[in-house]
Parts: sequence; structure tokens; C-alpha cells
Amino acid sequence: MSARSLVLALMASAALGGCTLAPRYERPVLPVGQAWPVTADTAASAVPGADLAWRDVFQDPRLQSVIALALEQNRDLRVAVANIEQARAQYRIQRAELLPGIDATAAGTRTRTPASVSQTGRADVTDQYSVGAGFSAYELDLFGRVRSLSAAALQSYLATEENRRTIQISLIAETASAYLTLAADQDLLKITQDTLATREAGLDLARKRFEAGATSELDLRQAQTLAEQARSDAATATAQVDHDRNALRLLVGAEVPADLLPQGGLTEVGVLADISPGLPSDVLVRRPDVLAAEHTLQAQNANIGAARAAFFPRISLTGSAGTISPELGDLFGGGTRTWTFAPQVVLPIFSGGANIAGLRSAEASRDAAVAQYEKAVQTAFREVADALATRATIADRVSAQDRLVEAAAATQRLTQARYDRGVDSSLALLDAQRTLYAARQTQLAAQLAQATNRVELYRALGGDRF
Repeated sequence: MSARSLVLALMASAALGGCTLAPRYERPVLPVGQAWPVTADTAASAVPGADLAWRDVFQDPRLQSVIALALEQNRDLRVAVANIEQARAQYRIQRAELLPGIDATAAGTRTRTPASVSQTGRADVTDQYSVGAGFSAYELDLFGRVRSLSAAALQSYLATEENRRTIQISLIAETASAYLTLAADQDLLKITQDTLATREAGLDLARKRFEAGATSELDLRQAQTLAEQARSDAATATAQVDHDRNALRLLVGAEVPADLLPQGGLTEVGVLADISPGLPSDVLVRRPDVLAAEHTLQAQNANIGAARAAFFPRISLTGSAGTISPELGDLFGGGTRTWTFAPQVVLPIFSGGANIAGLRSAEASRDAAVAQYEKAVQTAFREVADALATRATIADRVSAQDRLVEAAAATQRLTQARYDRGVDSSLALLDAQRTLYAARQTQLAAQLAQATNRVELYRALGGDRF
């Protein structure tokens, strides 16, 4: 048999392994409703949920630059990319088993036989040189065992790729949320600083009135209490701004340039586009974490095929072709050709139940993967539904807080005027100041919640374009 004949035989045998014993895969029915439990009016200009791109959602140029920097520098994302390369390599290794590994060999031996054991009665020295090419223990994949393992490796690689997309979407959302939180906390710091300045002025006035005998010490101590509370709040807000910058720096993976940080607070951050959620059946099957769970399910399904193939005969081939000669100069001369061909068939007869246990294990892993896929779908449905529920009411919440601030500000102005005329006591004025201070803080929290809700909706819908 020539080397050419061996190669043709291998190609013919490989063509026989086109089928597998894996069950036919069917995507499980989505275990959720066909519509979101809460919907809200969406503007005509909203970004379609089925075609999300983060630059369409986060439109502030500085924020876009920060997100782009995070996508380039973040260490978690780098780990995810490295994991993809590892999974791709593992798939290629497994896929390579579908073809025989052909190796070239060259060998030379010199043997001395002493006279005491030589057939000629004298010491002999013999030489042997050989050159060949061949393969060892190549499995004919007649029942699809190797092909099933290759399919499982491919699905594992695809799941890793979807996990990277999940990390990337989460990174974009976390960076945007950290940026908005920093902007809001800068606003909060300004509120506390303004309040501190106002209360220090009030404390100075109360001290002068007390020294002049116009008010009691109680009024002075109440003004002092409010001033010190504002001072404490300002210190806390200053530390929180520093914490926000540290969090943003960690997400980005590098120092954020000063010109890219929020300028002027939350209201100065560019508009975040509204998002149209679409239908659950469209959204849930496109989320990367759901796709990753489905690829894992398909990998487990393929493993069942490999476990079933273990019950059938395994045929492996070993063969080589080359030349052999006792003289190195005659190695490629006439009459030196040699070949070997050694097929082997292994038929499982008794394995102590190992093959059956292997099949049961693969089926149980498939069933667990089905449950994990269904849970991923249900989790995704809840996250989107929660974001939509917040969006349905957040505008009313912000409007109510705006009106509350206006009312509290008007109350403080009127109370101040009445206090200046001696109609109201200092206690009433201090109470009006506390109410306005708390209302401004609550208003800022509502505005931040409205902004981050769109970020959360982007993440929950699983942005699809980058």
C-alpha cells in the first residue's frame, strides 16, 4: 500500500463519520409571558430595543469618551477576551481530532553483537536507517463520538463569546451609572455647601442677636445644630465625590482625564436616549447571557451523543509508509520501500456500568442546562420588567419632587419674611430650612434614578451593537 493509498483510505473513512447520536436540539419554550407586565409610553424617537448601540443611548460626548476608554482599558474585559482565545484554542484542539495527525519520522540505529552470541561466531556491527510518514490511533468516527465532542467544544466557545458580550454590556452600563452618580454627587456637594453657607450666615446672625439680648440661647443652639449638621453633610459629600471618582477610575482601568469628568453636575450631562423595549420574544433570545445559557445547553446536548457512541465499537487506524535500508546512502534506492497498516476494533462488552452511568450523567447535565436556560430567561424578563415598571412612574416622581422643592422654597421665603418681622419664631424658620434641604436632596435622588433607569433598561435589554 502506497502513501497515496493510505491518504485516500483515510479520506474515505472520514467521510463515513458524518452523523452523530446526539438528540435533535429544540430550543425550550420561553417560560415567560408574551408581553411585559408594565408598559409605558415611548417617544417616537426612542432607540429600538432590538437594535441597541451604546453610542445611540449615551449621547454626551464626554461620557462616550469615558466609556470608550473603559472598553479599551478595563481589566475584567481583558480577562474575558483572554478566555475567548482560550476557548477558541480548545475548540480547535478538539476539532483537530476529526483528522489524522500525520508525522514524519527519521531514525538510525547501529547495533554491535558480540561473538559469543553471534550466529557467525564473530562480533558483528549492523546498521539500519529509516524514513517514513504515518499516523497513530486515528479513530474512525463512525458513530459521531469525536464529532459530538467537537460540537460541544464549539458551543462552549460560543458561550464564552456571549459571556464576553455580557461583561462588555455590563461594563458600559456600570461606567455610565458611575459617571451619572459622580455628577449627581457633585450636585449634592454643591447643595450641602450652599446650605452650609446659608446656615453659617444664620448662625452668625443668631449669635449677634443672642449677644444683643434679642433671642434666647435656645435659638442660638438650634442655629448652631443646623450649621454643624450641614458641615458634616458637606464633609460626607466631599468624601463621596472622591469615592465616585475612585470607582470610575477602577471601571475605566486608567486615570480619567479631568476634561472628561462631569462638568456642572447631573443636569449638564447630555441627554440619555429613551429606549423602546420591543417584545419579550425578540429581546430575551438576543440577550447575551441567555444566548450563553443556550450554547451551554447545546454543548450538553452534544455530550449526550458522545456518551451514546461509547456503547458502539470504536475503530482506530495506525499506518505508515517510508523506506528502510542498512546503508544510509541506499535509503532512497530501489527495493527499500516499507509500509505498515494496523486497524484495531474495540467492542465494549463489560464496563461495570460505566457507559450507562456516563450517559445518565450527560442527560442529567442536559436537564440542568435546560433549567439554567429557563432561569436565565426568567431573570432577564424580570430585569426588563423592573426597569419598565420604574420608567412608568419615574417621570411622575420627578415632577412631584420638582413641585415639592418649589413649595418648600416658597415656604422658606415666606417664613423668613415673617421671622424678619417678628411674626414667626426661629423654630419655624429652621423647620422650613430643613424641609427645603431635604426636598432638594430627594429631588436630586429622583433625577439620578430617572437617568440610571435608562442605563438599566439598556443593560437589561442587552445592547446588540458595538
